[in-house]
Amino acid sequence: MIRGTLVVSRAVNNHNYFKERLESKGVKNVHVTAVEKDGLNTIIADMKPDLLIMGARFYQCSTPYMMGLMRKNFPGLNMAALCFDEYPVDLGMYFILNGVNSYFNMFESIEHFNVGLERILDGKEYISKNVKERIKIRKTLPFPARELPQKHIEVIRCRGKNEIADILYLSERTIDTYREEIYRCLNVRKGEELFRAALRLNIITEEELIFCHRDFTLKPLPKKTINRGKQ
Repeated sequence: MIRGTLVVSRAVNNHNYFKERLESKGVKNVHVTAVEKDGLNTIIADMKPDLLIMGARFYQCSTPYMMGLMRKNFPGLNMAALCFDEYPVDLGMYFILNGVNSYFNMFESIEHFNVGLERILDGKEYISKNVKERIKIRKTLPFPARELPQKHIEVIRCRGKNEIADILYLSERTIDTYREEIYRCLNVRKGEELFRAALRLNIITEEELIFCHRDFTLKPLPKKTINRGKQ
């Protein structure tokens, strides 16, 4: 049985409910926080929880990426992503590909939610049915997320192809290659998600986004690649 649990969520209304739910099952030392990034890492290092449950939308579409980074910092930590509403199945899949032990979505059914909760509290893993199916039907799996090299960050911060070419002295072909790699690194699927991820990760600011030039396109989309194993 799990002895100590850290719940990471911005859904304040769910905090007391979930804390009481865990404690009713005999889980002690339940701590709930909305602290993020380095502050969250400090809490984990100090608390040393047996289980971390993070809201799937905690970092918006960047949550799989951020939990992948947490896996590198805390390789032995049992981590579960939990969603209380609709969530893209592809992004749910990325939690598992990035080393998160479990993913379950209350929106699928209360039965699945209860089964998933029981399993992770027993120290086991649980992956929702929809995510399992999405992984199964793929002939090749996407790469796990990885940290962005500085040059890729500079590409994101530029406004459009012309500006990237002028400032970074890159060819059009190289720019397209960088953009494909950016999508893979952040596990995002389209330009809107990349903007949100860049804001959440402090790569760009809201002021920069407001004045972003109209020709800031993010095509081509990344090509599917052969999975070379988890990194």
